[in-house]
Amino acid sequence: MPDSYIKRILNARIYDLAVETPLDQARLLSQRTNNHVLLKREDLQPVFSFKIRGAYNKLLQLTEEERARGVIAASAGNHAQGLALGAQHLGVRAVIVMPRTTPAIKVDAVRARGAKVVLHGDNFDEAAAHTQKLIEEKGYTYIHPFDDPDVIAGQGTVAMEILRQYPKHIDAIFVAVGGGGLCAGVAAYVKYVRPGVKVFAVESEESACLAAAMEKNRRVRLPQVGIFADGVAVAQIGKETFRVLKKTIDGVITVNTDEICAGIKDIFEDTRSIAEPAGAVSVAGLKKYVAENGIIGQTLVAIDCGANINFDRLRYISERTEIGEKREAVLAVTIPERPGAYREFCQALGRRNITEFNYRYADSDKARIFVGVQVSADPSDRDELVSSLREQGYELVDMTDNELAKLHIRHMVGGHAAEVKDEMVFRFEFPERPGALLNFLSQVAGRWNISLFHYRNHGSAFGRVLVGMEVPKKERAQVRKFLAEINYPFWEETDNEAYQYFLG
Repeated sequence: MPDSYIKRILNARIYDLAVETPLDQARLLSQRTNNHVLLKREDLQPVFSFKIRGAYNKLLQLTEEERARGVIAASAGNHAQGLALGAQHLGVRAVIVMPRTTPAIKVDAVRARGAKVVLHGDNFDEAAAHTQKLIEEKGYTYIHPFDDPDVIAGQGTVAMEILRQYPKHIDAIFVAVGGGGLCAGVAAYVKYVRPGVKVFAVESEESACLAAAMEKNRRVRLPQVGIFADGVAVAQIGKETFRVLKKTIDGVITVNTDEICAGIKDIFEDTRSIAEPAGAVSVAGLKKYVAENGIIGQTLVAIDCGANINFDRLRYISERTEIGEKREAVLAVTIPERPGAYREFCQALGRRNITEFNYRYADSDKARIFVGVQVSADPSDRDELVSSLREQGYELVDMTDNELAKLHIRHMVGGHAAEVKDEMVFRFEFPERPGALLNFLSQVAGRWNISLFHYRNHGSAFGRVLVGMEVPKKERAQVRKFLAEINYPFWEETDNEAYQYFLG
């Protein structure tokens, strides 16, 4: 690459605002992958993202006249916060155009940095178009989030720190890519200073604009992008970033939502910090590279590039993590509709831990259950589970890779059952340990027909189960006495309005 990028990076005087972030050893991830894994902690920047580097460096390069006009950008995320803080630090007026759909937490964060927020449109493209209109009307100076040499150079200081902090041999560095500013800066510096170090760009499968551009050897615009990893949800790689990347990177790795969620968990387990989805993309790519290429004993660096995440997304991320780690199989299984069938199915699973069990009575012949079963990370273990159940006569469909099943169906198994008569509903708690669910079913099943069943393992000390049973009215006192004797805490929910409204 031209010397100009190296000079720009070395001359980036950003450290009166940005900080040099640590390069931490990921001990648990290192053990699991049999490699030496290091995390570059850009989540520890003042705005919890690397974006402060490029935005502030660009501001420093502006002329007095450009600063006096004020700066503007369209952004719903980390660039907005980085630019707002940099402008506040320099006393420059900043305007950020954000879609009306931007979460309030991000709008408030930008305003807290002193920037004026203009809410316009329902998506980024509409906000960006309004930005250009304001530039024409007000004469603001536009600060691009990634496709600008000074922004790229600011992001390149990440690489300068990595190579200084770890002067020993590094085999590969993994960098998340949206528009490509961070990866271009890192790759330009690394390939000039230590050309033997591999640099891999990592993209979400839902927004793999660089992979598409590399395949066609030209920039392409994706017809649509997924927004789970919103920090890298870009439809087209930058013009300047693509010019740099196609000459410097060693490959592009794409990762799916489940793999990103697993990466978030990996970072949490090693650092007790919560990365945003884009922040964990690099870790997901590192793990995929190791698994697909049989890599052991190497020194690998992943850049944790951000931690701006809405708290209410954590439940969804947790839900997807076990599948991302390949440690949960999701199955749709047909079992006989008769007393004792649940217990037989649990026995067929052996000592495997059940993570979820959903059922609702459908007809008098067969029942279809939605079940999650813990498996090992070895893909053959899931195959062995499926084969074993089929050999025992169970009809089943493996839905582990079915997006519809994971996103929606697992939460929608059920509904009103017209054929169910005299149903009683109970909520139970029992100690969570391997075999606990089987023990519970062994005591409950067989006496009365089970017409509803929901269980979900949340990783807590107690498992929680909702059970419906067909109990003739004359036997209701008997069933309450029986349940009291099995010594599990329980609550009758037959009259609960939520049950009556949705399931009764």
